[in-house]
Amino acid sequence: MTPSDPNSTDGAPTQPTAASSSSPTSSSSPTSPHTSRLVHFDDAQAAPDADCVLSSRIRLARNLLGFHFVNKATPPMLADVVHRVQSVRFGGPFAGGVRWVNVQATAPADRLLLSERNLISRPFVEAQHPRGVAISSDESASVMVNEEDHLRMQMLAPGLQLVALAERMFALDAELEHSLEFAFHPRFGYLTACPTNVGTGIRVSAMLHLPALRMLEELDKVQRAAKDLHLAVRGFHGEGTDALGDFFQVSNQVTLGKSEVDIVAEFNSVIVPRFIAYERAARKALLERDREALDDRIYRALGILRTCRLLKLDEAIKFLSRLRLGAATGRLPEVPLALIDRLLLEVQPAHLARTTGCELGADRAARAEFVRRSLR
Repeated sequence: MTPSDPNSTDGAPTQPTAASSSSPTSSSSPTSPHTSRLVHFDDAQAAPDADCVLSSRIRLARNLLGFHFVNKATPPMLADVVHRVQSVRFGGPFAGGVRWVNVQATAPADRLLLSERNLISRPFVEAQHPRGVAISSDESASVMVNEEDHLRMQMLAPGLQLVALAERMFALDAELEHSLEFAFHPRFGYLTACPTNVGTGIRVSAMLHLPALRMLEELDKVQRAAKDLHLAVRGFHGEGTDALGDFFQVSNQVTLGKSEVDIVAEFNSVIVPRFIAYERAARKALLERDREALDDRIYRALGILRTCRLLKLDEAIKFLSRLRLGAATGRLPEVPLALIDRLLLEVQPAHLARTTGCELGADRAARAEFVRRSLR
């Protein structure tokens, strides 16, 4: 990565401002005033429900009062937004330090690397206007400046950890609101570039691994549940991407009329557990109907990955998905779930180029060799 304009902070979270605490969509902890323990990606296998939930994410959209939205602002105005945000004190997960990256001046391969790590969005990679991203020292949090909105704050964690992520997000939001005045309407809440984000501005999502539902041709359950619960279902890299390897990102579509607390609580306690229950029931059915056929599919995938000489990205993710099912069900005890999750990241083009020195777009042989070595 190519960082620019680096600075560090040692600020601690503070209480929300009076203005935000009195609003109907104020940010407050969904549980107790004590911060929940967050399991990080380096210990992903210990995260709650990690067998079905690859990761959890909370995203918050905010815009600065007195500035046009990003799609209407001039480059000098957007540069001013970047400078203003860089000058303020960050709290919450950024207490250990902030690393700023000038995305506009960063090489394309490094922008792609940030996207693969889910620190910036795919549209943010290709944009041309002044923009930057603040990244926490442990990479569990990032703040995109001048994405679709002036600020797109996001928190990431393995497994189902939405409550802990929300606590950290609300702490960061309150800290920033001490120094930045956000566009807020007393009736409609926080104002955003896209009307679907107006209100709380919050997007809660989980990256689900649903291979058994796919094998049993029961993904219609996912579609019906998503429709009934007013959810968006997207692919491996979010909006506009395909569901590679049976990974589906499920997120809320309603941000107006509910508080952040209620949205997080419903997603954490009702919505995601419903999908987990569907998938676990499907896995049980696969084991009961034809265990040998399931084992054959899992070990064929392992055999291909251990012997192949050319490997495309979609093939890698498909076969790693089958290994993940084997590890999660105990049918493939020799391959740890943590290794599979790491490979899902490291086989992606920019990571592979950095690790092996191969060129982007000419990486099939390098990917095959890398996976073979990793699975020996």
